[in-house]
Amino acid sequence: MEKEIPSQLSTLGHPQRLAIFRLLMRRYPDRVPAGEIASTLGIKASTMSTYLSALTRDQLVEQQRAGTSLLYAINMITMQRLFGYLFSDCCRGRPDICMSSSTGAVPMPDRKFSVLFICVGNSARSIFAESLLRSAAGDRFIAYSAGTRPGTQLNPFAVQLLQDKGHDTSVLRSKDVSEFSRPDAPQFDFVFTVCDQAANEECPAWEGQPVSGHWGMPDPVKVVGTNAEKALAFQQAYGGLKHRIEAFVALPIETLDRIALQKAVDDIGRASPETLA
Repeated sequence: MEKEIPSQLSTLGHPQRLAIFRLLMRRYPDRVPAGEIASTLGIKASTMSTYLSALTRDQLVEQQRAGTSLLYAINMITMQRLFGYLFSDCCRGRPDICMSSSTGAVPMPDRKFSVLFICVGNSARSIFAESLLRSAAGDRFIAYSAGTRPGTQLNPFAVQLLQDKGHDTSVLRSKDVSEFSRPDAPQFDFVFTVCDQAANEECPAWEGQPVSGHWGMPDPVKVVGTNAEKALAFQQAYGGLKHRIEAFVALPIETLDRIALQKAVDDIGRASPETLA
């Protein structure tokens, strides 16, 4: 390990390789196509291949082939070893010196927890998640949603579905994520991205370092076809998020430390919605 650490740190010391690493960390536990990473970061395909080879060589990311595509994800075992070594060595076995207090137990007093769901347009998926959490556990959570590039109106198929399911849509509106970076904005306990594009983007550094997760869902807004086919896509997105929200509200949040809580959130994002039912 003594020989691996300098090489890993040197690899991460390059700005663009670090940008790739950060994107994959935001998308964890997803496996992301190389082309999507290159397109998001504006890096040429040949250059991206070189950077990914270096990250893979040092076991910072892992590669998996799916058909003709190569998919990449953070190698979390390597990252745990890397940070464990650094904190044990440079902090002399005193991680409390180097690490924020938020990495230990999560202070969860007897209060409502604030949760923010983010997607790009804030017209369907994040709106579904906000409504579902409010309906499932409004006594324990305060739900919000926002978009990185929101439109001016909610998607009519999404609104109709929510109304058909008995949700109150009068409280919903499309919001820009910057609205929650203002001084008077709520401090969040949890922040979830529910679309891959939003997870790829840099979001604000949230006050209080909330527990974060990526629960990517296919975008029903992009489905083309008949109204029946579109309605089915929205129903599937709603159902998938419903399973994840139900798994989330069932977590014993008050008894979990931050590490256990983060793992539970990641497991919900990793599992297929059907297995959570």
